[in-house]
Parts: sequence; C-alpha cells; structure tokens
Amino acid sequence: MAPAPSLEHVLEKLDAGLPQALDRLLEFLRIPSISTDPAFAPDVRRAAEWLCRDLVELGFDASIRDTPGHPMVVAHSQPGSGRKLLFYGHYDVQPVDPLNLWDNPPFEPRLEDTPAGEVIRGRGSSDDKGQLMTFVEACRAWKAVNGELPPGLVLLFEGEEESGSPSLRPFLHDNAAELHADIAAICDTSRYSDGRPAITTQLRGLYGEEITLRAADRDLHSGSFGGLAANPLQILCNAFAGLKDANGRITLPGFYDGVAELPEALRRDWDSLGFDPAEFLGGVGLKDPIGEKGRGGLEMIWSQPTFEINGMSGGYTGEGFKTVLPGEANAKVSFRLVGQQDPDKIQKAFRAYMAGFIPADCEISYKSHGGSPASHMNISDPAFAAAKQALTEEWGRDAAYIGAGGSIPIAGDFQQILKMDTMLIGFAKDDDRIHSPNEKYDVESFAKGARSWARILAALA
Repeated sequence: MAPAPSLEHVLEKLDAGLPQALDRLLEFLRIPSISTDPAFAPDVRRAAEWLCRDLVELGFDASIRDTPGHPMVVAHSQPGSGRKLLFYGHYDVQPVDPLNLWDNPPFEPRLEDTPAGEVIRGRGSSDDKGQLMTFVEACRAWKAVNGELPPGLVLLFEGEEESGSPSLRPFLHDNAAELHADIAAICDTSRYSDGRPAITTQLRGLYGEEITLRAADRDLHSGSFGGLAANPLQILCNAFAGLKDANGRITLPGFYDGVAELPEALRRDWDSLGFDPAEFLGGVGLKDPIGEKGRGGLEMIWSQPTFEINGMSGGYTGEGFKTVLPGEANAKVSFRLVGQQDPDKIQKAFRAYMAGFIPADCEISYKSHGGSPASHMNISDPAFAAAKQALTEEWGRDAAYIGAGGSIPIAGDFQQILKMDTMLIGFAKDDDRIHSPNEKYDVESFAKGARSWARILAALA
C-alpha cells in the first residue's frame, strides 16, 4: 500500500533534514549527563533543560519535573480523537570508565566512516539519546509538513535510568492520570541480530541475592581442621549444585509456578529467525549450549527462567598457595524470571532451600538486590500489527516479534501502574558497545529510526 501523501512528505523532510538532525544530536551528546555520579548532577539537569527547550520550540507543552533525584521531562502535544500514545526514553548516560580505552573523548562526539557505514561515536549515542531523538525528529518533520504535531502524544524522558530509576515508580504513581495512555512505546532496544526490525514483546524479570556464610571465627589450617570443621565455600557449592537436575531443570520447589509453555505460533515465528546457538556462542569462544535439554536456543534466553552464580569468594585467592578453610564465604546469585513468576515467592523459597544446607553452628545472611517480574505484551492490540507493518515497509524486511533475555523494568511498571502495554521498538545494533568504551550508533539506525517512527505515527493515527 502506498503511503498517504502527507507521510510521503514527512519522510522526504526527514531525509532532507538529516544533517541538521545529526547536528542537534551531537550537541545533545556533548552534555555529560552521567546520573550515577553526583559530580555530574548539574550536567544531568542541563541535559533535561536542553531537551525541554527543544520540545518547547517544537511546539510541545513541555516542562521539567523535579524529583528527589534527577528531573523528569514531560511533554504533551494537542489532544486528538485517536488513541493516545506515551513515548518513553532516558537522557542520562553510563559512566565512561575506563577512559583510556576510548579512541576519542567520550563527550566529544563525532561522525566516523567505518567499513560497515557511517556511525555516530560518543557516550549516549545509542543508549539512549540517539534512540530518543529518532522519535523527536519524526515529530519535528511531521509538524513541518502538517503544521502541527501528531495529536495525543505524551513524552516522558527520565534522567535516572542508568542509576536504577529510584524516582520513576513514585513519579508514575503520583502522575498516573496525566501519563496514562492507550499504549506506550519505548525506544531502548535493538533490531534483531541479523539487522531486521523488531518489536520486543516479552522481557525476563530478575531477582538477585547476595549471600554471606560465616563458619569459624577465622580462616583455619586445612591440615589441622580439614574434614572436621565446616567449610563455607563447600557448603555453598553443595547447595548451588543441587539447584539444577541432570537435565538442567531448576529444582527449587514451586519455581515453575506461573511458567507457561511457549505458544506454538510464537515458536514458529522464533524458528523462522534462523537462530544458531553454536554461532551465537562462537562469538564468545564457546560452542555447546548449556540449559534445559529439549529447549531451543531462543527459548532458553527469551522465555525460560534461569539460576546463575554470578560470583563467589572466600579463603585465599592471592599468588601462591595457602591451605586454609575460609571462615567466611560470599556469593552473588541471580534468577531470570518469566511468565507469572513472583520474585518475592522465589526469594522465600530460595532462602528456605538454603537453610537446609547450613550447619547449626554456622550463620547465613542475605542482602537482597531487588526483583522485578517478567513482562509480556498483548500483541492482539492492533497497534502491534500496525507498527510491525510500518517497520516492514520502512526496512524492506519482515519485522519480527522477539523476546529479550534481560530486563527493562519500566515496561512492567507501565503495565502495573499505568495499566497499558508497551511496544518496545529500538534501532540499535548488537555491536553498538553500549555501556562500553567507543559507544556508537549507526547513522542508518538514526535516519531510518526516525522514518520508522513517522510511519508508525501515521499508522496509529
């Protein structure tokens, strides 16, 4: 189907205005809005002010909203008769360490030619300023062509995403009536690994725990005490080993409550993506999948729960050798959650399970690192099909519904607090080096991302 004339003109406007759009992005990227470091708090606010000013000049009713931490930026376009859309992004960025691994200063962004095409190099280019600005630029071109912004938009831009979003949930609760929309969109995800456009429709949740197990009041000589005294490292190893059976299935009682089998229609879609576990693992020097037997590769990382030991320490780990039984051992573990798994319920079950391994003269303590449930979007909402078709038309490849092994808690917050599903549509690539030195965002991702949003806005209108 040919695009409507106004959409065709919006796309032409985006193409013609790409150099100016890149200049605006580079200006935005020069602001070191690192939210985790208090020394950069003035810069985080400066980024919020830059963004708010740009939105006001564009015609949005935009304002900075203070929180106990870094500010939110909220903007509205004029009301409309169609469905209301909330668009979310974040303007804060990760720290830049180690600085010596950057080829150029991280907050002196630039355009670079690479063998794979032109890229925007600098901290925040992909995560998330470049992605955020794809939507803003689509709105800018829309207004230039149509004389007004797309109606019924709410924009929410956060300044604490990279530091755990401590102010976000209270802000959503306090402003639920203002922020509520028919559907939300988040541009903080990637295309599928083969480059095709994608809508992420499910995200695994997370529960993390830090464990300290204390035995003797000091490290002990293994010759004098070995075989008699409790070894906290061995105790933790025994407990963790029992959490998976020979087939890789997690044995924690009640763990699979709320875990549904993958629907056949979605399984067929995922199978069509041609994912090769050996090729995927080959990129990190491995080849053999480790997981529950009988599961497909994408199923393992997108729709199945996990238990992982993230780190262990205790005893002597320095140079040479020291034959001791540690007096104390520490471990960090995490569970990736799917379906309706309840982080609080799993925490209670895990701690009860661990208690069965602890000798009476030893002491175990925990430090919770929080938890969030998985998120599953209702793709029967016609907005998903409309957005998928719009992406297909822009990229010339069939867009895919995909999952994500990681967690984006705000998608769940939108479901729980604002009572709406989210289309997670991003244009990043796996090699964008987000959170790492030399972060980049392809100019193609930026340009076609803005064009994609223009198509999606037209489809939803």
